[in-house]
Amino acid sequence: MEPRTLMARLERDEHLDGLVALGRAAAERLPRSARPALRGDWLGHPLHPLLTDLPIGFWTSAFVLDLAPTRRTDRIATLMVGLGLASALPTAAAGLADWASLSRARQRVGSVHAVANLVGTALYAGSLVHRLRGRRMRGVALALTGAAAMTVGGYLGGHLVFGTQEPGAAHEPDAAEPDGTRDASRGPSTAAAAATRTFAG
Repeated sequence: MEPRTLMARLERDEHLDGLVALGRAAAERLPRSARPALRGDWLGHPLHPLLTDLPIGFWTSAFVLDLAPTRRTDRIATLMVGLGLASALPTAAAGLADWASLSRARQRVGSVHAVANLVGTALYAGSLVHRLRGRRMRGVALALTGAAAMTVGGYLGGHLVFGTQEPGAAHEPDAAEPDGTRDASRGPSTAAAAATRTFAG
């Protein structure tokens, strides 16, 4: 199946609306005062794509270090896995803030993107636990599996950023917040940017 066909199916799949509902519930829990910062209004463009470089960079560094294992590289790889996990939380929060402004069709794709990333993050968490307990091979195996899940999530995120924009997918300026209200602090330029450039990772 061609990637475009798969993306189109995900966008039309109403079975994913359950995940969308969970995502909306999570988005509503984001503090209203923090939403402009998480969206990157202060930057003039979405914050999420910038933050994704942190966990990706840390976990890629761990992968490279795992290729040439020594006591020192093992310790540093463990540190990189931990830093990746620490940076994943604000990255996910920023992504959730952007996701809330997408159309229903794109929220469906974004929900699968989020699930893939959550699975990958959980696998990296397991990797960290095993590394700290001296079970290096298990830790490396879990990290590799986590990297595969994150790759799937990254592909879906790339579609949300660079894929063909569906008619009406972008919200108008001052898009409604998840609870149906409007955030007056959100300017027209950042609203459009969040709808068209979100979820890079």
